[in-house]
Amino acid sequence: MNFDFRRTLMLIGKVSRFVGRVRSCVVIPLARVFTSSNMAKSKFEYVRNFETDDTCLRNCYIVVRLDGRNFHRFAEQHQFTKPNDNRALGLMSRSAHSVMEELEDIAIAYGQSDEFSFVFKRSSTWFKRRASKLMTHVASQFSSSYVFYWKEFFGDQPILYPPSFDGRVILYPSNRNLRDYLSWRQADCHINNLYNTVFWTLVQRAGLTTAQAEDRLKGTLAADKNEILFSEFDINYNNESALHRKGTTLIWEKRNETVTKRMKPPDEEEKHVPVIRSRRRVQAYHCDIIGDQFWEEHPDILEDDNC
Repeated sequence: MNFDFRRTLMLIGKVSRFVGRVRSCVVIPLARVFTSSNMAKSKFEYVRNFETDDTCLRNCYIVVRLDGRNFHRFAEQHQFTKPNDNRALGLMSRSAHSVMEELEDIAIAYGQSDEFSFVFKRSSTWFKRRASKLMTHVASQFSSSYVFYWKEFFGDQPILYPPSFDGRVILYPSNRNLRDYLSWRQADCHINNLYNTVFWTLVQRAGLTTAQAEDRLKGTLAADKNEILFSEFDINYNNESALHRKGTTLIWEKRNETVTKRMKPPDEEEKHVPVIRSRRRVQAYHCDIIGDQFWEEHPDILEDDNC
């Protein structure tokens, strides 16, 4: 049945004139006047059927890995120090720290160069374990933090354009799988950093062009690179910064801290009393996570495989 709005208003006016003064009336919500059995919401909401279910499998660790998009150009435009810029690495770590504080179900995070991996507990129910929600939240929090904390690490050097990071979600069903994944990323850190250290040493100290340095290192193994550094430049790679060789591992740790509170005991004057409380904080490590020692010292990171 078609609804004639103008005709309804005319009828209301006639009734008003007939009744005269109206001391009380019944108000009918406009929503009811315009409601029909074929509402717009019902008519169009079929489009929700096109959404795909991206719920992550239960009892699996959810890893969200971010990688800087076109970061070679970004590093050049912002004059990052080669082979490692501690300002940029510090900013990456600070941004990851912000992500962990926002999403407390992240048990551990590992980063190196322009990438960071965030590991959600296998028991996590954040965002109903939807992969798209987890990935976009991590990526947006990380990217915005990178811009927000830029000045803290780069001072007056302006950021010329917004950085971008792409993300992916990977599931690992066992503790062994997760440890192997993190070991793979740390091994990648070592391989890349050793190459970059030799490469830029040849360019900066031996005067080679980038093409000549690349040609010099073709086909060389790790032992060959270490030998070049030691015999030609008196550099022991093992003495290089652990931050550069091992990357950054972020975990939650409980720390006791003493705070002062103003208290007024019965029948006494108000006074300041030291109180010890335990708080969880994100702690950074630059250490080996391939071996067992790190995991034995932090047994609360991994969950029971029999969950």
